[in-house]
Amino acid sequence: MGQDQTKQQIEKGLQLYQSNQTEKALQLWMKVLEKSSDLVGRFRVLGCLVTAHSEMGRYKEMLKFAVVQIDTARELEDANFLLESYLNLARSNEKLCEFHKTISYCKTCLGLPGTRAAAQLGGQVSLSMGNAFLGLSLFQKALESFEKALRYAHNNDDAMLECRVCCSLGSFYAQVKDYEKALFFPCKAAELVSDYGKGWSLKYRAMSQYHMAVAYRLLGHLGSAMECCEESMKIALQHGDRPLQALCLLCFADIHRSRGDLQTAFPRYDSAMSIMTEIGNRLGQVQVLLGVAKCWVARKALDKALGAIERAQDLAEEVGNKLAQLKLHCLSESIYRSKGLQRELRAHVVRFHECVEETELYCGLCGESIGEKNSRLQALPCSHIFHLSGPVFLPKETTEREFSKVMGERRPGPEVPPSPMPDPWPRLWPA
Repeated sequence: MGQDQTKQQIEKGLQLYQSNQTEKALQLWMKVLEKSSDLVGRFRVLGCLVTAHSEMGRYKEMLKFAVVQIDTARELEDANFLLESYLNLARSNEKLCEFHKTISYCKTCLGLPGTRAAAQLGGQVSLSMGNAFLGLSLFQKALESFEKALRYAHNNDDAMLECRVCCSLGSFYAQVKDYEKALFFPCKAAELVSDYGKGWSLKYRAMSQYHMAVAYRLLGHLGSAMECCEESMKIALQHGDRPLQALCLLCFADIHRSRGDLQTAFPRYDSAMSIMTEIGNRLGQVQVLLGVAKCWVARKALDKALGAIERAQDLAEEVGNKLAQLKLHCLSESIYRSKGLQRELRAHVVRFHECVEETELYCGLCGESIGEKNSRLQALPCSHIFHLSGPVFLPKETTEREFSKVMGERRPGPEVPPSPMPDPWPRLWPA
């Protein structure tokens, strides 16, 4: 199969894919891959296969095609192709929650010599790196990467990239519990879809609606959360987007749990867990198990809650997500407190404070914890975040080193009581 015929078949596959005839598109692209002798064409069809398998949640297959694409890029001896293939490899590992590998491949992308692709894809590299840092609960580094990606989007008038970054920022602020910003950014993403997204894939609308649903639930606006989540789920079902279906099911379950309707929440957690396990989203599985554990606590079934927590803790440690570990230790602490088991209680309090230190979830200006409750946060140019209440005014030219010195002077150390443990202990903040 020659160059022209390869190009025609790739385009035909794209038309099939865009009309939701996914399996036919995949069969056609695989046929092109087997028969085409055109290296550039093979590279492009591998890119199509990577994207398609990503959207279907077939992350292991996505990774397999990304590796083959790198080999093809090396045969082409072109730095532009190499950068694009390493980005796909980074994304594949991000989806599989291999966050350290993602960061490594992103750094490889950034270390390649200046190319045309670097100007076009630099923002996407920064976004993927930011998502990986967020997956590891390295919040300052995540915010720094997201801000770089946002600058790329603005400098290149790339509204599609800006939309994706806004969704990631919504997730960032949801995790550090600034729910106002957690809603603002996906609303901005939805606005971009409305203004510029006439020819975009519906996945961008679905993605923004999902993140709005998460924020509305955290703010207690459960009706609005349900409406947004239903809209996102509708699009996910139409397009066979399994990863988004799983996230929506998790959000539905959380909404029902927030309403106190545990009987409705449990089957939705089960469905979300089934898809998360199928696609390999281990961090998603942790979130499901955390919700299930909270349901069991609400039903006073503490041993069942501890069983879910134990499974979630193993996955969270495997992935390296410190915030999930922190929440799980917090929930365990409340359970062991109610059981009166002092030794286990103390162990979880110690680990909780260690996680707070590792994630640097404290305000360097007021010394209070960040993420304990909903509060307004502000980011400095160095990407440190602090509480807006009771602000400490610093000169505009304050450097990161100077601010870090302030943080070092103000930040509280972990207050772990000595053994034997006094009773009662001060309670940790809510999971």
